[in-house]
Amino acid sequence: MGKVLVGNHIRKLRFNHNEMTQQQLADKVGVTRQTIVALEKGNYSPSLELAFRIAHAFNLSLEEVFFYGENSEER
Repeated sequence: MGKVLVGNHIRKLRFNHNEMTQQQLADKVGVTRQTIVALEKGNYSPSLELAFRIAHAFNLSLEEVFFYGENSEER
């Protein structure tokens, strides 16, 4: 069985929200810019609390920001 990851659309969402920087998103959700970088690269899966804060920052549901599995339009 292959590795199944939690993926996200954060980079695309930042671009679509007035080209928000990684630092701006990090400040909004209370993490470091390095955390946002790791999330976007798929090197880190967020806690449930952080996932909700990120989704809330974009005014979207969790499912619109994060996905589980290999179905990513960004890969």
